[in-house]
Amino acid sequence: MTATSATSDPAHKVVSPGGASVGGHEIGYPHGHLGHLSADEEDSFRNFKLLLQEKGLYKPGPPASHDDQTLIRFLRARRWVVPDAYKQFSDTEAWRKANHLDVLYDTIDVDAYEETRKLYPQWTGRRDKRGIPLYLFEIKHLDSKTVSNYEKSSANTFTSHAETDGTTPPKLLRLFALYENLTRFAQPLCTNLPDRPHHETPITLSTNIVDVSGVSLRQFWNLKGHMQAASTLATAHYPETLDRIFIIGAPMFFSTVWGWIKRWFDPITVSKIFILGAHEVKSTLEGFVDPENIPQQYGGGLDFKWGEPPNLDPAVHETVKWENGHTKFPKGPMVWRPTGDGETLECVAIGTSGPDHAPRSERVCTMPRLFRPSTEERSLSVESKGSKTDTAPAVTTGVETADAPAVSTNSDDTSSTVVEGVQKLDINGTSENSEPVDLSEKKAQDDAQAVQTTVA
Repeated sequence: MTATSATSDPAHKVVSPGGASVGGHEIGYPHGHLGHLSADEEDSFRNFKLLLQEKGLYKPGPPASHDDQTLIRFLRARRWVVPDAYKQFSDTEAWRKANHLDVLYDTIDVDAYEETRKLYPQWTGRRDKRGIPLYLFEIKHLDSKTVSNYEKSSANTFTSHAETDGTTPPKLLRLFALYENLTRFAQPLCTNLPDRPHHETPITLSTNIVDVSGVSLRQFWNLKGHMQAASTLATAHYPETLDRIFIIGAPMFFSTVWGWIKRWFDPITVSKIFILGAHEVKSTLEGFVDPENIPQQYGGGLDFKWGEPPNLDPAVHETVKWENGHTKFPKGPMVWRPTGDGETLECVAIGTSGPDHAPRSERVCTMPRLFRPSTEERSLSVESKGSKTDTAPAVTTGVETADAPAVSTNSDDTSSTVVEGVQKLDINGTSENSEPVDLSEKKAQDDAQAVQTTVA
């Protein structure tokens, strides 16, 4: 099947010329998400749950060991092929268990967490028009000295009570604490804010602005290993948490850099990348994000600069009830947990601090719990002799298996073969043949302006 990008819907979908979706599935929020599954996807989802339970990797509720939206992310990443999703999920569970990811996030040193946050995308405190959290990443801050100092610091002073597998570098384990924050803090918060469409569908994605202005080819080259390692592991273990990625300020040589980058992600993720020329930034972003939520440096009204704490959406202040003297979210890791009555969620600041790495567990605020697990999630059960699970119960979006779009580590491992590619755009927003490109078509196209998908 040959697919081309849709041109009429700002929510990205990859569809065939005849309007059928790739592999029989529409791609683009909310399609393929909880509450918006096709009949075939519902069947795959139920079969996936039953297979995981039989293999001892899933325990039905109440409460379920893993929430529905987490399981669905693995199915989306593997194009709803249950055996492929099972392999990626089981590999991820083994990796999480070997590195005690839940303990790592709960006990990471607050200062170490904040140091890591400075090297990766940061939440602006705002959302796009669908209610998905908006992140900003300014690459120019990652010079070779900064990255080198960070790597030395993470190797020598990584502090968490978690045991690890000894093979995943500490710098990457710190990174995964940020993915845990995305799935255990930012996404649940956005899910339970009332002013968004599709209340029946939890938020499991993130929208990213990636600013590459002022970055030399040498700097890109020096960052190549750092970014590739992070992307590869995140792609393997945090599937389908990236949505649109807007690349801004691309220099003339960016086509060379793009040749590296597009190989780090699965084709579906590549299809969500927009490369914008300077004159396209404001108008394009406004198609996806309300002007007041776009940072001022990109033509919007949001007073937010890289390195600052989130400038919280007014809806957050209107919804949460601050406690213990807090009027904003503190530094360091946080989680949302249901209270005893199940009607309310509490935000708890966790991690460790001080020379003795004393644990903290302080309630920051509460908010009404608007999204609840489905009846099926609470009650699905299957008779399976000898079925066991030692996974911890998941409470919020992606607690057990958190963020970035994934395919094992190599899309060639799948039963479906995808010929990937993105139409190369220069900084003026034109294609390789120098003809103007309609912004609504900046979805995923390869050099032949098509994504070819062969489904086994």
